[in-house]
Amino acid sequence: MDQLVAIEVGETCQGNGDAEPDRMARIPERLQKRDQERQEELERRKEAKESKQVTEEKSDFFTSTFSKEKADIEELLAGGGEVEPGSLAGRLEDISARIQQLQKFLNDSMVFLPQYELRQAQSALQKLQSSLAEKRGELLPKKKFAFRSRNVGANNTNKETPEPRKGGEQASRPIDLTDASVTASPVNSGDVSAQCGFSNVVSQVLIKRADEINQRDVLLTHLSSCTVKLFGAPSTLHIKHVRDSTILCGPVSSSVFIDHCSGCTFAFPCQQLRTHNTTDSRAYLHVTSRAIVEDCSGVRFAPFTWSYPGMEEDFQVSGLDRERNNWTQVDDFNWLASDAPSPNWSVIPEEERKTTWV
Repeated sequence: MDQLVAIEVGETCQGNGDAEPDRMARIPERLQKRDQERQEELERRKEAKESKQVTEEKSDFFTSTFSKEKADIEELLAGGGEVEPGSLAGRLEDISARIQQLQKFLNDSMVFLPQYELRQAQSALQKLQSSLAEKRGELLPKKKFAFRSRNVGANNTNKETPEPRKGGEQASRPIDLTDASVTASPVNSGDVSAQCGFSNVVSQVLIKRADEINQRDVLLTHLSSCTVKLFGAPSTLHIKHVRDSTILCGPVSSSVFIDHCSGCTFAFPCQQLRTHNTTDSRAYLHVTSRAIVEDCSGVRFAPFTWSYPGMEEDFQVSGLDRERNNWTQVDDFNWLASDAPSPNWSVIPEEERKTTWV
């Protein structure tokens, strides 16, 4: 019996003789593969840890640098004393330039900043911009404007200047918009104003040329049923309390702020867009960072399509990247759900987009 078992075992071993070396050869391969996978997992964890450390270091550097520069700007804005008008305007322009640099620093840091810190920095920048605008209003004389109507293609031969009402406001005499545009020109060219724009106007076409804007801050406020065309490259653009109007603007070097607007159509390139308290409006946008909406509803976005002669030169002046447009990247600060789109903004369907602006 023992002899028979031995013969069977011998035959079995002999029958599997060819397969056994293959199986034994595959064992080291599996062990080697498992060891390689383990090493790769360790490497991934190491890279993730290092990446987190780098991000934290970058975030710490951003926070300290941003806070210091913000404090310096606030100190400059709070500075008093007797200053000559010319040097005062220059100082305010220096502050504006520093705010722009701080905005660029924030935009370059967005990729690694947590959302909370990003919102805090953006809110701080908006406050600085508002403080600068208020300081300009306090310290610099406002430019007086007279309006003249001119027929398109008539070489400005027909000029009409309405008499100003008491308090410097413009008379509300209607202007025929079928063949006329309105251009703001200073009554006294010696007046100094660090900010330009339009305010308290109804049913008019308002135009500013590149030489008037020239990297200045532009303010549009309390406009109704107007068409505004801003040629050139503003430093910043503030649009407040505007309804049922069309705002077309050349490349804005830093930020566009929209607040309390309704029923409007906007078209502009910019570095950053912040929209507050705005309803039922469209934005044809070229933005190099991300657009932000807050307390808004019915805001719709499409790519920027307005054009005019000299726009490419204005893009160069503004410093914006012509090839980079994040018009679909919109953050809604009132919508925290990550698994569902915000109901407060949407993309304009392609067949509904405006392509001609005449």
